[in-house]
Amino acid sequence: MTTTAPAGRTRSVIRMQLLNKQTFVWLPLLILGSSFAISMMIYAIVAFSVDDMDEPIYGGGSQAPLWYFLVVGVQALSFTFPFSQAMSITRREYFLGTYATATLTATTLAVTFLVGGLIERATDGWGIDGYFFYLPWIWDQGPVVALLMYFTIAMFAFAVGFLAATVYKRFGTLWLIVAGVTIVLAIVLACFIISLAGGWPAVGQWIVDLRPISLVGIVFVLDLLFAGTSYLALRRATP
Repeated sequence: MTTTAPAGRTRSVIRMQLLNKQTFVWLPLLILGSSFAISMMIYAIVAFSVDDMDEPIYGGGSQAPLWYFLVVGVQALSFTFPFSQAMSITRREYFLGTYATATLTATTLAVTFLVGGLIERATDGWGIDGYFFYLPWIWDQGPVVALLMYFTIAMFAFAVGFLAATVYKRFGTLWLIVAGVTIVLAIVLACFIISLAGGWPAVGQWIVDLRPISLVGIVFVLDLLFAGTSYLALRRATP
């Protein structure tokens, strides 16, 4: 099959993004490795200093590489968008290539978390009942759902960062701040309305009853919403 020119330019965007290995490769690996090493040292200290410890050890260090994708989203646009326009790459091709790169990186990270979780389950938490990758609620519906959870969360962080950078490129600092303040005010207003209606028990029950696959669906919809908004803003953004 003959490759069309737009598809070829989209692949060029992927290669261009991956030239910046610090953003998409080395920093995520460094954050993941550092967070894992620090967590394991803390787990070992706790495991060997507490007698007759019956409860497994869980930590929040695994969130660090996932939320770093917010930075990836910002840098993916800031570092390469002006250069892409000098190469006569359309905004659509740039958007598709950049999101494809993020998808590849998020998939790699999700698979790493999946493999790490499987190892932790097989070794009883590295022999000390300490878990970095495996969190019971996320794995409650099996490894496939856990994989989807890690992927959608990483893409959510990327989508937020990419959207913020796109709004900045399209409208400037003022409107980026206005958008952020508007979102915060909307959240505060929603909390106020829920409080007035006495709805917190129902909200709490909904959270308790929420299943991992349901959260995956919610986050995936937000990923699509943010991606679509970013594309609309990018169409008129200046390098």
